Amino acid sequence: MAAAKSNPLALVCGDDDFAVKQRAKQIFKEWSAELGGMDHEIIEATAGNSGEALTALSKLREALNTLPFFGGGKAVWLRDCNFLGEERTASAAAVTEMLGGLSDELKTFQWQNVRLLISAGKVDKRKTFFKTLDKLGTVEIFSAWSVDDKDWADRADDAARTGFKQRQKDVAEDALAELINRVGPNARQLESEVEKLCLSVGDRKRVELADVAAICSRNKSARAFALGDALGDRNLPALLRRLDEELWETKFDSDKSEIGLLYGLISKVRALLFLKEMMREGWIKDSRDYNSFKSQLERVPADKLPADRKFNPLALNPYVLYKALPQVKKYTSSELVNAMDVLLRCNQRLVSSGLDEALVLQQALVQIVTPSAVAA
Repeated sequence: MAAAKSNPLALVCGDDDFAVKQRAKQIFKEWSAELGGMDHEIIEATAGNSGEALTALSKLREALNTLPFFGGGKAVWLRDCNFLGEERTASAAAVTEMLGGLSDELKTFQWQNVRLLISAGKVDKRKTFFKTLDKLGTVEIFSAWSVDDKDWADRADDAARTGFKQRQKDVAEDALAELINRVGPNARQLESEVEKLCLSVGDRKRVELADVAAICSRNKSARAFALGDALGDRNLPALLRRLDEELWETKFDSDKSEIGLLYGLISKVRALLFLKEMMREGWIKDSRDYNSFKSQLERVPADKLPADRKFNPLALNPYVLYKALPQVKKYTSSELVNAMDVLLRCNQRLVSSGLDEALVLQQALVQIVTPSAVAA
């Protein structure tokens, strides 16, 4: 972060649109205050075609080569550039040629009191323009959070705490955990929900769990957790309803699939198994207080657990385990082991057979949840 202040050239990019905008705004504000004056320029660079891209680049060249009218320094921001990746506009010959020429100019440019900030979405690191920026300046890349990322919950936790602190609010640990659980890996919505909570509590300094329950909505990725919760609750009617909802969404959302739903269910059963074993070892006891539960997790002897994070319960989001705590009593250890076997066979049938995916998943869930079927 500090490097951007000392370097007159900075690129902020990535598929986390919210983080890119926030960071670029921060850099431009800091540069403007440091340089003083009133000659700072923002050039909009969202182009719908090659002509608009060439216009934005021409404006950039002009801005860089126009001396500040009032003296002092000048910050130039090429904002929301969308032709540095693999887009159709970016591949236009005229745009490629102009970016190549700009690269050469930047190599010999006399910066003195001029600074250039470029914010963009995904960029193609193979292209000359990116390589030039990377060599001459500071590049910051922000990747969007994904439910597949091991650390998305930690990143969300840090971002939410920062948001509350900036608004001079405290947040209860169980409220923070529930907020992250409801929002899921979505930085923009998380910031929005933090803002809503701070406004809703008014002069009160602390945000509580009841506030989150009353104010915050669940996004689509967080709603997927509801399927696992219904499995944990051993509630067959709710489980089948949730499954129908999720299967319906797979028809319209290319990021969702039957296999993805299955992997989510496997993760849930794995969490229940981890908890069951930790309770059997006496490391974890039933707790209605989230802070107390986290303290118990911190005391679990790490040397007794597998090094592979895939099989290490401490690699899971603590709140995922906490939510599963009351559910673990609804299954015996043998039932959970059997459930993993059922889901494995379900996986094999989904991949290798031509059976209807919905029917295969329904049969597996009924077999897991129904006591008589599990005992058979």
